[in-house]
Parts: sequence; C-alpha cells; structure tokens
Amino acid sequence: MFRTREEIEEFEQQWLAPYAEKAAGSRGRDYASDEHPYRTAFQKDRDRIMYTTAFRRLQYKTQVFVNYEGDYYRTRLTHTQEAAQIARTVARSLRANEDLAEAITLAHDLGHSPFGHSGEITLDRLMLERMGRDVDDPANKGQGFNHTVQTLRIVERLEKRWTGYRGLNLTWETREGIVKHATEYDEVGSEWRDRFEPNRRSSIEAQIVNYADELTYSAHDLDDGLRSGMLSPDMPALQQVALWREIVEAVDEAYSELTRHRLIRKLIDRLITDLVTTSAGRIVQAAPRSPDEVRAHPEDLIAVSPAMADKVRELKDFLYANLYRHPRVIRMFRKAERTVTALFEAFEEDYRQLPAKTRDKLLEADPDAAVGGPLALPAYRVIADYIAGMTDRFALQEYQRLFDPSERA
Repeated sequence: MFRTREEIEEFEQQWLAPYAEKAAGSRGRDYASDEHPYRTAFQKDRDRIMYTTAFRRLQYKTQVFVNYEGDYYRTRLTHTQEAAQIARTVARSLRANEDLAEAITLAHDLGHSPFGHSGEITLDRLMLERMGRDVDDPANKGQGFNHTVQTLRIVERLEKRWTGYRGLNLTWETREGIVKHATEYDEVGSEWRDRFEPNRRSSIEAQIVNYADELTYSAHDLDDGLRSGMLSPDMPALQQVALWREIVEAVDEAYSELTRHRLIRKLIDRLITDLVTTSAGRIVQAAPRSPDEVRAHPEDLIAVSPAMADKVRELKDFLYANLYRHPRVIRMFRKAERTVTALFEAFEEDYRQLPAKTRDKLLEADPDAAVGGPLALPAYRVIADYIAGMTDRFALQEYQRLFDPSERA
C-alpha cells in the first residue's frame, strides 16, 4: 500500500512547523493541473525541474573551473546537488518543507551561462550595449543579463513540456523562491519580483536556500582551490583566516588529501550547525504562526550568528583575492569573454548562422530581421538565450565551427 498525496499532506500538517509552507496550501499554478495520486505539488515541482534540458546542461557548466580542467572539480550540477542536500538538512532540522527547499535549490542556477560568472558578465555587457545603457553605471548591472532572471524565464517561458502553454507551470512558492534568491551574486531588480509580493520577505524555505547556496560554494570552492594547487594549506593568507585555523586545530594532523576531506567536512558542519542553531533561536524569538508572518517579519529569520558572518566574510574575501583572481582563473575569464563576445557578434552580424529552431524564434521576435538592417532588442534576447543555454564544451565547439576554416559547419 503506497502513501497517498493526501496522507503526505496530512503528515505535513502534523509534523511541519506553523511557519513552514504546506503543499496543500500552495497558491497554485498559472495553469490548472491535475493533482498526482502520491506526489505533492512541491514534489512535482522538484521532478519537473530535474527533467529539464537546462538542468542536465549544468553538468558541463563552470562553477570555478572549466570542465576540461579535470573531472574532480565542481560543476554547476554538482554544486546544485550539494546545496540541495544542505538545504534539505537545514529544512528538516527547522521543521520547514524539505520538498519546497529542494525544488528551489535545484532550480536556482538553471539560468547560468557557460563559463560561470565571466560568461554572465560578458552577456550582460553585450545586452546593455544593445539596449543603449551605460555599461559602467553600477545601477545597470544585471539589467542586460542576469542568471536569476534567466532562471525564471527558463521555468516560465523557455522550457516547453506541455501543449497549451510554455514553461514548467511551477507553483507560486517555487517561483517566488527563485526570483527572491538573494546572495552576494544573485539578487535581481524589483521589476522581476512584482508578481511575488516584492515588498515582503520570502518563505522560510527560500531563506534556507539562500544560505545553503552561499555556504556550500564557500566551502567547496576552498576544497577545489586546494585540490587544484592554486591554494596551499601553508599560505600565510589562508592561515590568517579564522575558520581555517579553527578546523585545522580541530583535525590536528599532517596535511594530506584525506586530511583535506576531513577539513572540508569539518568546515561544512561548523557552518551549517551555526546556521541551524542561530536560525532556531531567531524563529523562537519571532514566533511566526504562519508562512505569511515569515514574509511580514521585518528581517530574515534564517541567518548565521554575527560572529560566523564575520568569519564567512573573511573566508570569501580570501577566496576572492587568491582563487577567483588567480592568474589561471583570470586567463580563463578573458578566454570566456572573447568566446562569448565572438559568438554573439557573429550571430548579430548574420542570424542565419543560428540553428533552425533558434533562427525561427528570432524571426518570430523580430520579423523585420528577414529584410535586413539592425536587429531589434527582442532578437538580441533570442541570441542571448541561445548562448546562455550553451555548456562550456558546446560554446567552445560552436566557436571552432564558426571561426576555424578547417572545421565542418
């Protein structure tokens, strides 16, 4: 005898905290959808996200290291999986909805372009130039291309799995968690939040995802930096990082590959334990009685302690100076910039080089393109969508096909 959806929903009512989102109380989908006999609405969201083309492509999209640098480094897919595991752990500990937290986490990076943030920055610049915006104005950052906005466009427009409508037809709560995803590299402008109560906070589950994402990449980027040799455990700058000193003291053994694994486990455990205990205290103090009271609260309820926030800031500053600005990473940034720019300008110069389906989308968005002349902004958006959907590997192959005379088209 399997457990029915109604039984799962009843379990949520009994077990989850009053402030947690319940699948039975979802605000629903844009298009009517039949209920599943043994999956809740948030479980369906999770599954729909996992079966998208965009999700599979994350396997070959850069986190910090381009995939051809080695099979051991994190990709966007493995980062997403690790963040989802942490989000579920935190949600379970705080009696929040694990399925919703997982769905938001699995979706949060779908809109990333190839070559990580370097590809995103380049696409943003290219689109801002075509929009006539000042590229150097900080207020315009992300207005041309932003991976969080692109994620929402993917789940609402670009992926097509059903007749009658575009997108995945996800619940309001999952899409709210996507558009309100807010970390140092992710927050989007208010115009994309208008349909999701822009002046209110996100659900407790979405707040959990924000920290799961941020703490995950801080830990695994340190791990990958050490594995690659770009970072060394003997670096004076690393030895000044309080979190590193604390975990080295806790492990207390000569450094080796096995020790590195232990150190990173210890770091993740320290980060997540602080997050859970601090958040639990904030929730008890605020005593929210519903998800709406979480959204109405003057500040986020999910947070690390002030002392831990300072230590994480110190770790992130170290990574920025010593890993993200390492000569090898900078060289890859410049290669990515040249590759993405060349692809964009080639398609801009002659859209007929695009594959047939993408070419049809461009002409649908800008019919005047067929008679020549400059492209309209909707046509540029189609080009940006096409490039953003590429994996690192495909982008490099497309570059060769376009510019290497010896390559067959």
